[in-house]
Amino acid sequence: MDKDPQGLLDSSLMASGTASRSEDEESLAGQKRSSSQALGTIPKRRSSSRFIKRKKFDDELVESSLAKSSTRAKGATGVEPGRCSGSEPSSSEKKKVSKALSTPVPPSPAPAPGLTKRMKKSKQPLQVTKDLGRWKPADDLLLINAVLQTNDLTSVHLGVKFSCRFTLREIQERWYALLYDPVISKLACQAMRQLHPEAIAAIQSKALFSKAEEQLLSKVGSASQPSLETFQDLLHRHPDAFYLSRTAKALQSHWQLMKQYYLLEDQTVQPLPKGDQVLNFSDAEDLIDDSKLKDMRDEVLEHELTVADRRQKREIRQLEQELHKWQVLVDSITGMSSPDFDNQTLAVLRGRMVRYLMRSREITLGRATKDNQIDVDLSLEGPAWKISRKQGVIKLKNNGDFFIANEGRRPIYIDGRPVLCGSKWRLSNNSVVEIASLRFVFLINQDLITLIRAEAAKITPQ
Repeated sequence: MDKDPQGLLDSSLMASGTASRSEDEESLAGQKRSSSQALGTIPKRRSSSRFIKRKKFDDELVESSLAKSSTRAKGATGVEPGRCSGSEPSSSEKKKVSKALSTPVPPSPAPAPGLTKRMKKSKQPLQVTKDLGRWKPADDLLLINAVLQTNDLTSVHLGVKFSCRFTLREIQERWYALLYDPVISKLACQAMRQLHPEAIAAIQSKALFSKAEEQLLSKVGSASQPSLETFQDLLHRHPDAFYLSRTAKALQSHWQLMKQYYLLEDQTVQPLPKGDQVLNFSDAEDLIDDSKLKDMRDEVLEHELTVADRRQKREIRQLEQELHKWQVLVDSITGMSSPDFDNQTLAVLRGRMVRYLMRSREITLGRATKDNQIDVDLSLEGPAWKISRKQGVIKLKNNGDFFIANEGRRPIYIDGRPVLCGSKWRLSNNSVVEIASLRFVFLINQDLITLIRAEAAKITPQ
């Protein structure tokens, strides 16, 4: 097995490349003759006789060397062999050739020199650049390694993961182009030579396993527990059979995969039963008795589910009836909270975590339990196990003043002053209300309170 895929590819492609280069040189010489015929009728233009050489790329250097050897071998074009090696004729020689060709032959409808140059440049590289953009150098190296390992393009299509999702036809066309197209093969080889050694090592580690490699691995028994030393010894005993980048770890993982799919020599797969004994899914469904699949009715469970459903519907109906009685709206406080007041909010009891919107003239404060429902549940703000179930009441008088009455066992502190059980205190705007280490700020909607006071003043004289 050849261990250098790039060298194999280069040697297989250079023979076909030389013949194609010589044919291209002959076609280019014919085009130069036609352009010189066309120049015979054009008025003479002043130009320099010096030939300014430009730098040549690597592929052009190879082409020019091939052209030199081919023209020297032929040497019968009416011009001296030294002139055919790439040097341009002088201006006087150009005039002689143009006069000799223009007198007996009428000017042919040849394209202008600018068009011929464009045609020369855009003759072939379009397909090459398009093809090279689709196929990366890493893909070409993967393809070459995989074909050398398996000799089967279908296996390469199924087993190799390229950078793009290529079809089987595209892989076949690319492989034939690498073999028989000199331009594509040459550019691909140059691109593969420029790959980093680490990238080449990573690509070689992904090479498919050949049949000879899998045959050697299948001889390792499935009942044994082979270690890395076992596969390392296998590599030393068969260096020619295994690929150059194989490691003991890679052989062990592939052996485990073969063992999983019963591909080892000492493994056998039980054959499927033949004849009428084969049972498919439709036959199995026919054998199932539908009456046995039905569960027996549990009357106790059905009664419990009915009672629970009736209870939930009753709670939903009760909540719907109490929607219009809700007096306080609890809202969580975030960094971008909405304005505290709207047209229906009389005041706000604002805490650190939540805020309570007062939308009626009287609300109750305390700790909500299952049996005791209140308007303001202080347990939403923090630990409220020291707070009474009904701690206090906040009322709005007709004159627009707010008062808080303490009905719990613990005192309520208003701006640092204690309000004992059974007492009440007037609340002003920005008053600090502290109940069992929970602090709130009482904010009053001044615009709405002003309207309430104005309406109360109109009603009072009547």
